Amino acid sequence: MHGPASPGWLLVALCAATGAYCLLRMRSAVEEQRRAAGGEALMGFGMAAMAIPAAVFTPPGWAWPVYAAVFGAAALRALWALWASRARPHHLHHLVGASAMVYMAAVMAGSPASASGHAHGHAGAGVPLLTGVLLLYFTGYVLVAGARLLPVQVPVAVPAGAVGSRSGSGVAWGDRPELARACRLSMGIGMLAMLLTM
Repeated sequence: MHGPASPGWLLVALCAATGAYCLLRMRSAVEEQRRAAGGEALMGFGMAAMAIPAAVFTPPGWAWPVYAAVFGAAALRALWALWASRARPHHLHHLVGASAMVYMAAVMAGSPASASGHAHGHAGAGVPLLTGVLLLYFTGYVLVAGARLLPVQVPVAVPAGAVGSRSGSGVAWGDRPELARACRLSMGIGMLAMLLTM
């Protein structure tokens, strides 16, 4: 991608750290969490690779079709999972995310200056319709995901004579839903940044 180097490296670090955490989440005892974490790890590492500043590394011409093929396969897998589950909205989000990665790879591959690393997919034509729709979707997703992370005060009745705290819930740190939500939120923010700098 292109743009200033410092924010580019921050995006690379954010996406790589998210991908690494998702790899650790794949050790979960819950099969559905393992599957979701695998797709999210692929997305995190793919976003990190795409976000490397063009001034540092210019991908070869064959890299963009490879990105498109890998994320096209991920989109097909998400579509299959969405069809099979029929009730899991996160599969729809994975489908939109993988499709957005295919779209960004196609735009970068088709840009006239992609060989020089200074490609701007929207040179002078304004924001294309699909980019605008993706920006709206990921903006909404980030706002909703951020709101879900806000703490909710729920009064808990503590029986008389009870001592201690409820912090020892027995949930493994990789299975904690708030960490998975934070992971998805950071990838949504990264996707917004990548769409804006395309």
